[in-house]
Amino acid sequence: MKLVAIDHVQIAIPPLSEDRARGFYAGVLGLTEVERPAALENRKSIWFTSGSINLHIGVEADFVPAKKAHPAFVVEDLDEIVAKCVKAHLPTRPDVPLNGFRRVHICDPFGNRIELMEKSPS
Repeated sequence: MKLVAIDHVQIAIPPLSEDRARGFYAGVLGLTEVERPAALENRKSIWFTSGSINLHIGVEADFVPAKKAHPAFVVEDLDEIVAKCVKAHLPTRPDVPLNGFRRVHICDPFGNRIELMEKSPS
């Protein structure tokens, strides 16, 4: 037995915040919203995709932001995304380069930590 891939990552948000989530994940990060399968229509969630990334945003009644656990997304135009976060008054924190990547930690509008990584020029 072996693990072979990650199908998706799920991030929690508080109730009644789906529109703010769409504004951030589609508007700032540039993900595309996709329809959930019909079998999951009764669940409170939003699904996004971009390339091989599948991100599910789930509404959680007792929401607590993930401040340590986080997804790390490889991006292009890191500075542009960070500028959008700053413009939206969202926290950003540069981190040390690692394994040939520039890295910045941001928070979504709900306080969930997200790492953005961009390949450094050779």
